[in-house]
Amino acid sequence: MSTRVAENVSALELADYQKAVRLVLRHPLITPVYPDGGALATVRRWAEQLRTDLMEVLGYRLITTADTARLQRAQDQLDPTRPALSRSGRPFDRRRYAYLTLTLAALGRHGAQVALGELADAVAADAARIDGLGLDTGRKHDRDAFVDAVSWLTERGALRLADGSAASWVSDPERAEALYDIDREVLTAVHQPTRVLQHVTSVTALLDSAGARSLSEGRRAQRLSASRRARRLVLEHPVAYYADADPELTGQLRAPALAEDLTRLTGLTVERRAEGIALVDTSGRLSDTRFPGGGTVAQAALLLGARISEAAARTGRHAPELLPAPSAAERLADRAGRIDLALPAQGVFEQATADREDTEEETEGENGGSAALEVRYPFITTSWLRARTKEITEQYGAGFAADLRGDPDRLLDEALDLLAAMSLVVRVVGGVLALPLLARYRGVTAEVKARPRVRTTQSSGSTGSTDSPEAGAPDALFPADDVKDPAQ
Repeated sequence: MSTRVAENVSALELADYQKAVRLVLRHPLITPVYPDGGALATVRRWAEQLRTDLMEVLGYRLITTADTARLQRAQDQLDPTRPALSRSGRPFDRRRYAYLTLTLAALGRHGAQVALGELADAVAADAARIDGLGLDTGRKHDRDAFVDAVSWLTERGALRLADGSAASWVSDPERAEALYDIDREVLTAVHQPTRVLQHVTSVTALLDSAGARSLSEGRRAQRLSASRRARRLVLEHPVAYYADADPELTGQLRAPALAEDLTRLTGLTVERRAEGIALVDTSGRLSDTRFPGGGTVAQAALLLGARISEAAARTGRHAPELLPAPSAAERLADRAGRIDLALPAQGVFEQATADREDTEEETEGENGGSAALEVRYPFITTSWLRARTKEITEQYGAGFAADLRGDPDRLLDEALDLLAAMSLVVRVVGGVLALPLLARYRGVTAEVKARPRVRTTQSSGSTGSTDSPEAGAPDALFPADDVKDPAQ
């Protein structure tokens, strides 16, 4: 497969092609305005080669039109790490996702333009027919959630503000209004499901991995399907652990062709260790989340991760208990089960529970025939984690955000969520399991850097000097660039 990647791209143009690959992988929807004004031209230049390589290597389908480029991913797992974001940068909740889908449906029934208030009334009428949802334009909470959905579409170019202000409408819908132009081409590209949603009976039916193991496929087709799944596993996750992969993927993950394909396709480096394989993005050109990174949560997570790694490496009577981690199939079943419980109990979804039970039985049967050795990981208790978080806050809290500094339980929870998203730990009942990649940060050191105190001369006729306004500001925690990573 590796000989076919970028085969029509010259050595001089390979870096530009790889830039286009990273662009479309990071932004599955590209329009004349999103993510920036030049992105669409970059992708369209390489559209033909991109379509070939993304399908051959990853099983992804690229659809291009005059004003859009839409990447249809093949999804093997449920990924909670790439949510839609509100205007304030917070992940969408269920209400906002519901408003987004209802807004898309309502826009399909409008002409070239729509007023925000009119669109809100249309969405409210649909939302009223859904138990537990509703949209009351008289409540600012509901208006905020609705405008977050509208703003998400506006950012991507499906809507263009022609007049007025959405923020003013949120504040006072009786006195303010906003008028939007509707871009039909972008609107169509936003929602292009790869499944007939009316036939979906559970969340796992949205995934592609079940079809990848079809016994009706020929051996060559099965190998191609497995190779694509393995490449997607490495591309879409911080690390692919051999112990966590399906048995049919282990050989593909270890094959030299995988590293060659992904390196030539993305321009990034594939790093192999005894426990697994990772696509290393040191520049942040592809990753949607950087670690180490800036901000209170990322910095606290790094410091806590270093302490967890040190504790995990202890031996003798201080050695932590070793426990098996939930497998990828078990984590998927648990997450899918919790999502399915929120689906409507009537209509096409009523088979969700039965489908999930059948899937679990099949998984248990497959695992029962496997002779894979169970891998165990150091278990770190919640009480220990709370104590270390308190120590970190006391030592470095001067540079933390005030709301998190005053709520250590929330800080711990968000830091562990980040570590889990980066495949550094697995959250389990009563604590976490330390995964092998966490050892990379065992020797991390940090320091609080004091802000310089600037002396300024007072106005004429005065004597002495005063400190600048910034002199009284709290010390700042180290920037991300000051992290000392022993692995580098």
